[in-house]
Amino acid sequence: MDIADARSRFTELANKTDGVLPADLDVVWSALEPVRAEDVLGAWKGSQFFTGHRLCRKLTAGNWHGKNFESLERAQPLICRNDNGELYSDIETGGGEASLWNIEFRGEVTATMVYDGAPIFDHFKRVDSNTLMGIMNGKPALVLDGGHHYYFALERE
Repeated sequence: MDIADARSRFTELANKTDGVLPADLDVVWSALEPVRAEDVLGAWKGSQFFTGHRLCRKLTAGNWHGKNFESLERAQPLICRNDNGELYSDIETGGGEASLWNIEFRGEVTATMVYDGAPIFDHFKRVDSNTLMGIMNGKPALVLDGGHHYYFALERE
């Protein structure tokens, strides 16, 4: 799959409301380009791929909005909306905040958010200049569901 096909398939899968297969996301992920941590700084709106992963329900219930990368040392993995619609960093659910690093995953070095309070890593690849594909990695009991990773997307705000 070339990069143009990966971008097209990414958009197709992102627009599905259910039935996204993790294997299809794996193929798209492998075709996308790595991104450097310093290139993802800023606020990002999140969305999910509806694979049936348990985190889809958990993040929806928590009113997940996205992520904020203020600097390499300060990242907010769970920007959520409260009952009044205001954004806040949900440090309780996330076990703190996070930092950004360039870390190898699946044979490539790419931007990775390392959670402060849990053995969890969110790896990112570039879809285009304003879109990232993310995959959650870490201790299997925390991040895998049925043997599959949790995939998500971020759009620059």
